Amino acid sequence: MNDKENASQKKENAPIGDIKSMPASGQSEDRLERLRESARELPYQPGVYIMHNSDGKIIYIGKSKSLHNRVCSYFFSSHHNTKTARMVSQVWYFEYILTDTEIEALALENRLIKLHTPRYNIRLKDCKSYPYIKVDLGLSYPTVTVTRSRIGDRAKYFGPYSGTDAAYTILRTVQTVFGIPSCKRSFPRDIGKERPCLYAQMGRCIAPCSGKVSEEEYGEVIRDVLAFLRGSFSEVRRSLTERMNKASENLFFETAAIYRDRINALSKLWQRQKVVGAPGTEYDVFGMYEDEANAAVSVFYVRDGSITDRDSFNFGAGALLDSGDIAAALCDLYSRREYIPAVILLDFKLETNDVELLEAYLGERAGRRVHVRMPERGEQKQLCTLATENSREYLRRVSAENAKNTDTLVALAELLALEVVPERIEAFDISNMGNDNITAGMIACVGGRFEKKLYRSYTIRSTGGRQDDYASMREAVHRRYQHPEDGMPDLILVDGGEGHVSVVRAQLEADGIDIPVFGMVKDSFHKTRAITDGEREISIARSREVYNLIFRIQEEVHRFTVSRMSGSKRRTLRHSSLEAIPGIGPAKAKVLMTHFGTLSALSYAEEDSIASVPGITRRDAAAVREYFDEKNSGSASRTHADGKRKKQ
Repeated sequence: MNDKENASQKKENAPIGDIKSMPASGQSEDRLERLRESARELPYQPGVYIMHNSDGKIIYIGKSKSLHNRVCSYFFSSHHNTKTARMVSQVWYFEYILTDTEIEALALENRLIKLHTPRYNIRLKDCKSYPYIKVDLGLSYPTVTVTRSRIGDRAKYFGPYSGTDAAYTILRTVQTVFGIPSCKRSFPRDIGKERPCLYAQMGRCIAPCSGKVSEEEYGEVIRDVLAFLRGSFSEVRRSLTERMNKASENLFFETAAIYRDRINALSKLWQRQKVVGAPGTEYDVFGMYEDEANAAVSVFYVRDGSITDRDSFNFGAGALLDSGDIAAALCDLYSRREYIPAVILLDFKLETNDVELLEAYLGERAGRRVHVRMPERGEQKQLCTLATENSREYLRRVSAENAKNTDTLVALAELLALEVVPERIEAFDISNMGNDNITAGMIACVGGRFEKKLYRSYTIRSTGGRQDDYASMREAVHRRYQHPEDGMPDLILVDGGEGHVSVVRAQLEADGIDIPVFGMVKDSFHKTRAITDGEREISIARSREVYNLIFRIQEEVHRFTVSRMSGSKRRTLRHSSLEAIPGIGPAKAKVLMTHFGTLSALSYAEEDSIASVPGITRRDAAAVREYFDEKNSGSASRTHADGKRKKQ
């Protein structure tokens, strides 16, 4: 693709604004002079600049209140640090987008970095993999759940949290302290359908299923939950204390005792957390540590005077760490957080202009003033220093783990006589349920870590519904490596023996691909035993690290493939049950499931709601409604009969 085609493609994909291309075509020896000429032509206006290498790949995105001054500084100055000099040496041409203000440039820079993930830009998190707590305010009786995705609904999202353990610990605390239901029932739909569960009898659930909790009463509880998730422990304690006293005054002593127990549970939680400030104090505290190769940041989330959560993440070797890049990374982080505290503390210096820009951006998102401070003494400085110490320890652990993974991959390369160390390994497995839903799964392990964004699954088509592992494996491998733009591995592992290795090698040879292939062999207990090269087994028992790596890969590819096959099976069953309705075929079944999401939601939908779905006629809607009415009445009859038998 030439420079003009690259520029045209970027213009079509631009989120906002008009991208101007400033190519530096010609030989590499006059590259710098051509870049200087292009930089001189830039306007003295705010905007975003996009740096490309000789392959047309975006390697860095930045913003400035003066594009001319900022971009010229890269190509006319010789006083760059090592990382910036390395980035500049790779720039082949650049593009830019004008904006009206610098804060608009910051927002656009944020969006483009998320879209392209350039090598030299800082990303504090890949939030796709981090959990949130979701309070679904769009429901009459809002639910509180853990989720990994945020959608544009009426729900409130809190997080992201540092991991699923932290998120589920907080969810269980919410359920214990506030009595929020932990079941899958939906209210008011399921009110009165079944007797309250054991949690309700123990006083650990307020039991909206009993019909004794109004929407208003439930709403009061949810307001306390929201305050708790914001970190306002004192506010929640006051609210619970008021209700306990009111219940006691009205002689509802059992209710008062429940509130007393919840206050005690909240107090114990607060006492377990590290107290770093007076009640009501809230701020986020950032510390950063950098060595010769990498950098890391740790953040403490202080709410109501206590550290409620903490997180750490590293930038990687390539990221530039100047003031503007760090400010942009902080904006990126807070663009995905529901709540922004009034004060943010940093244990590193930002330029005054970047601090002002960061405060303006965060204040606009928070709807109030946000202060960014860099304390030099006192308790806040001590807390910042603690965050920096945490980031140094985190970076030490990451570096040690990286070194260990590298040693393991080198040992694997020596064991298999590979020409290169297998930095990227891809593994394949096949799963099926009889002759149905034959699915192939592929996982990627990069640098000893699983990269789930690189995982792929394939519904097998070539076998005609027959169980044929060899044909299924051939199809999966062929389809995967028809897309080299996704990157190519250094080593392919298949879950199987000599036959699987042979068919995969034959398929790769037919496709003109030269990648080493080995099989992962299991013992009679279905556990990893050895590796095969297609002719003989190679023992991996002598190296604990190599064995653990192969074991993890084999278990992960099996888990992923089975989960994808099971999901395909569930979708097939849902569609097939709808296809029993007169007038509903596969296409309409898919439309209905896409619109309503679950069979349960569809079963309670009104006829008018069903008829409003594109492609569904009034007659179809009536047939669907009749089908579920008969099904629900039958289920109710069985429940009633079961109840009578239990009483007898």
